[in-house]
Amino acid sequence: MALATVQARATVGIAAPPVRVEVHLSPGLPGLAIVGLPEAAVREARERVRSALINARFEWPARRVTINLAPADLPKEGGRYDLAMALGVLLASRQLKPAIDIAHLEFLGELSLSGELCAVRGVLPAALAARRAGRALVVPPANAAEATRVTGLDVHVAADLPSLVALLTGHEALEPATAEYAPGAEGPRYPDLADVRGQARAKRALELAAAGDHSLLMLGPPGSGKSMLAERLPGLLPPLTEEQAIEAAAIASVSTHGFRLEDWGRRPYRTPHHSASGAALVGGGSHPRPGEISLAHHGVLFLDELPEFERRVLEVLREPLESGRIVISRAARQAEFPARFQLVAAMNPCPCGYLGEPDGRCRCTDEQVARYRNRISGPLLDRIDLHVDVPRPKAAALNPDLPPDGESSAAVAVRADAARRRMLERAGKPNAALGVADVNRHCRPDEAGRALIEQASNRLGLSARGYHRILKLARTIADLADAPGIAVEHVAEAIGFRTLDRRNA
Repeated sequence: MALATVQARATVGIAAPPVRVEVHLSPGLPGLAIVGLPEAAVREARERVRSALINARFEWPARRVTINLAPADLPKEGGRYDLAMALGVLLASRQLKPAIDIAHLEFLGELSLSGELCAVRGVLPAALAARRAGRALVVPPANAAEATRVTGLDVHVAADLPSLVALLTGHEALEPATAEYAPGAEGPRYPDLADVRGQARAKRALELAAAGDHSLLMLGPPGSGKSMLAERLPGLLPPLTEEQAIEAAAIASVSTHGFRLEDWGRRPYRTPHHSASGAALVGGGSHPRPGEISLAHHGVLFLDELPEFERRVLEVLREPLESGRIVISRAARQAEFPARFQLVAAMNPCPCGYLGEPDGRCRCTDEQVARYRNRISGPLLDRIDLHVDVPRPKAAALNPDLPPDGESSAAVAVRADAARRRMLERAGKPNAALGVADVNRHCRPDEAGRALIEQASNRLGLSARGYHRILKLARTIADLADAPGIAVEHVAEAIGFRTLDRRNA
């Protein structure tokens, strides 16, 4: 009787709980049984593992093989356990006599029938968990760039089963892999704000959004530059810290498209189509995968043609906008994904898009315009800090021979970053994330400003949330001006960004 144990990792959301792969060989009719709540892809591993061992010139034991994936109450999916199962069979059958203690190693990888190691999803969360556990990690070559993003972790790479056995038995040196060069390591490149002609007010709104993490709604006719402006917001935000880059990459790692080295260090910029379902935005599936709002974590979620999204789809944004996370519940378990994103939305002023244009081409009735705008609920609009008109630029302003009429992204980013630093020194968070107690402490306007916001609140019927969001935006305006307190002019500008003319916006 022989027993072997090999360490691996599962994926639950962006967590990577440990899985102990136990392999037992016993007398009886030859066969293979996998227990421990395996799903179809894991059960199919019996054929992959057997063929991989035989084709790699190892022997498949003519005994009864039982593989237990513990803990038994944790569902197992995918081919990530293939490598650990194969090593367990080799250890239990005494075909592998390691020269090192494999208890300090964790193994991830899917096996091809030839014994080659293939990439799996969710390696970055597993690497973080392995580092916390004080173990090294063995991965396929295709996952090396992802695993080596985690500093302080020994990562070993093996191309196939024979080469891994050679490493474990000491026939080849077991050297940690080095981090591959990340494209864009010199700094991610984003579209430049200087490319945008005119739109001074919209550019001001982008600067405020970048400084204080505020959400933004742009309203204007087709072709006025709303999408162009939204694409430039990531370039105004400060560079991702290593921790933030790892968080964003960990979410991508467990998603359907997986980790991509070229995206390392870039602010996520997600633009789902207006036909997207609620599950596509928040995530879902029998094994929950992150949705667009989580894939936009530490970045920008741009919703173009906002009223064209189904209303029930838009309503799912309300909680993540406040909490910065999303919890997907299933009958057996829950998966939590971070979702601290900046919402940028765009919409037309009416169904045809040309309300208020000088040529008078719009033929939409007041009832059609009202019905179009009412597709967006009041509570969702109340959570968007900045509302700004984006009119169609004049043809003369688009002349390519004219020099840029505005600042570059780099110049605006310097001011926004300086303002953000003031916020972090004062409250430890951007102004958009301030709670009620923080607002009462840090966002007190002067007497004239208080009188103005009270007058605006009575006239506009502001909710308590809208009242506080004006104060937080006014605090950001003051921070950009390096003002010690909130003056009446800061409050006035903040109110101006919350009051669209409903006939033209």
